[in-house]
Amino acid sequence: MNTHDPIPARLAALKTMKTPELKTQWRELFDSDPPPFNRRYLESRLAYRIQELSLRGLKPETVKRLERLGEELDGGNRSKSRIRADLKPIVGTRLIREWQGVEHVVTVTADGYEWQGRPYQSLSSVARAITGTRWNGWVFFGLKNRSRR
Repeated sequence: MNTHDPIPARLAALKTMKTPELKTQWRELFDSDPPPFNRRYLESRLAYRIQELSLRGLKPETVKRLERLGEELDGGNRSKSRIRADLKPIVGTRLIREWQGVEHVVTVTADGYEWQGRPYQSLSSVARAITGTRWNGWVFFGLKNRSRR
């Protein structure tokens, strides 16, 4: 890196830009309208994009390695790859919820959840089986507040 490297200056400038300026920058760098996400998201994606364009992105062998690791993680199942593994409770965790005087125990498995000996892919499907109505499973089992944080 030489002393005239514009990348650090461009990255630092993102912190002082107003949101409309960030959105303009987004349109220039991504050639699309910005998503309706918060400022922090826009800043981080713009910072990555500036570096990606300046440094020509990841090496092809790095991309292939990441794809292989992704395959190992989700077995090529695109719906599984969209689930953040760090948000799901640890395998073996028991979730306990009392509903209409009955205590229900759900066990977190590697493939989803188990309730009364039956497998389920989501907590919402377990909550529906228990209540007979649609619920956000994370809310039903107390893992997430009803209101947004």
